[in-house]
Amino acid sequence: MQDHSTEQELKDRLSLIESMIAEGRRNTERWGWMFVLWGVAYYVAMAWSAWGHSARAWPVTMLIAVVVAIAFASLKAGNHPQTTLDRAIGSIWIALGISMFLLFLALGLSGRLTDQHLFAAVISAILGMANGASGLILRWKVQFACAAVWWVAAVATCFGTDSQGMIVFLVAIFLCQIAFGIYGVITEARERKRRGPNHV
Repeated sequence: MQDHSTEQELKDRLSLIESMIAEGRRNTERWGWMFVLWGVAYYVAMAWSAWGHSARAWPVTMLIAVVVAIAFASLKAGNHPQTTLDRAIGSIWIALGISMFLLFLALGLSGRLTDQHLFAAVISAILGMANGASGLILRWKVQFACAAVWWVAAVATCFGTDSQGMIVFLVAIFLCQIAFGIYGVITEARERKRRGPNHV
């Protein structure tokens, strides 16, 4: 009798953990627009930097993206309760955002954004870490695949010509920011439609 109740408790706990992980994935999908926003911001900063040759391209673009992200996030996050898992995943991305903002600001203002290989490798590695941590916590193969793409980009951008390194970096941005973000937005919309108006 005792063994049966212990076994049932373990099954219940496992079921709870699995439902928490699924909810964590849904919450990440809900933030898919944020991935798209940052992917577009990276493209804008890179284009401005390449064609305008401005050291201010990255800091200004990132500052504008931060303001837009905070404004939309405050509107979107207002009516959803946070779980411990949500806070853990959110903490990873907030720490990433602060790290990258400070890095872009310092590199841009100091004029040290000239080594494209190093810049793309560092950014790719940082984004790989955040996607990898989130993918592992959520047991989400799609997000972990994004981490793998970022890690490959981090290594690949260190070799070859400047243009080859930038092509690899641009492809990684498209796949891991824009395509992954659109995937999240579409998946969340389907889930919302499936649940119906009572569960929104």
